[in-house]
Amino acid sequence: MLRSIVRGRRKQQLIISRWSIVHGHEILSMAFKFENLKVWKKAIELSSEIHELTKTFPKEEIYILTSQIKRATDSISLNIAEGSTRQSNKEFKRFLGIALRSGIEVVSCLHLAKGRKLIDQREFDKHYNSLTEIIKNDSGFTKDIVTIDYRLKAID
Repeated sequence: MLRSIVRGRRKQQLIISRWSIVHGHEILSMAFKFENLKVWKKAIELSSEIHELTKTFPKEEIYILTSQIKRATDSISLNIAEGSTRQSNKEFKRFLGIALRSGIEVVSCLHLAKGRKLIDQREFDKHYNSLTEIIKNDSGFTKDIVTIDYRLKAID
């Protein structure tokens, strides 16, 4: 059992470092692996931007759209972080999938905010474009994990 856990961590570390090299990410010496991921950094930035954006929403939205869009945005970076510490690539991919779906939820919240005239087209486009980039990076990362995992299985 211990062997498979250590082996899973080694594979996951290998995947993160290969993905970082393949996609030109600079590896920094940080305490946690997810802190090196571009997709996580962008999700953190978006979370701060959405937090500031929701400060302009009316009070009657505080427990409705404000709360929902903030929780969904935070969920993107939180699931990437949590998934990166899991024991297997399968678990990591599962959490990346949850992060992706949270991103889609934020897109829907942006449409609701625009429809309720809480944000203008410029704000909508800015955050929509950020989400598009995060979702593409998340999807690309998941595909890289699948590819590298397949190659590592072929080596075993």
